[in-house]
Amino acid sequence: MIDINNESGREADEKGLVALAAFAMNRLRIHPDAELSILLVDEATMESYHQKFMGLPGPTDVLSFPMDELRAPGDDESEPNGVLGDIVLCPEVTAGQAAENGRTPDGEAEYLLIHGLLHLLGHDHAEPEEKRVMFGLNDEIISSWEMARHSDSTR
Repeated sequence: MIDINNESGREADEKGLVALAAFAMNRLRIHPDAELSILLVDEATMESYHQKFMGLPGPTDVLSFPMDELRAPGDDESEPNGVLGDIVLCPEVTAGQAAENGRTPDGEAEYLLIHGLLHLLGHDHAEPEEKRVMFGLNDEIISSWEMARHSDSTR
């Protein structure tokens, strides 16, 4: 179950973000009943969360708050079910940095949604190898999503 709540004061493709999250969870073999919450907030709220939970100044683009510490299963494991946690996105920040990352504002929000989801599943990017794995998986999911969306629109 995927919940989304837009408290950002900006329009966002909420249905698209939920569809992408469901697509990614399916691709990562997370049980479809696993719970995920997506919260879109304004810049001031994100700055407050960034300071409170990370001890860092200023707003950021995405924060992840894992709950049950679910992990993507191995080939011989069943799909985990439980509460993935919360992904907090700031559309104002993501839109502002989209161009420097070569993406549209919606594309940047999508990329960071997957980034946040991967953090919920235990991925990190502090070390070079972790970063290579995490960003490679992020890119692979986004690429698959874009191909699936493109093939759906050509039918």
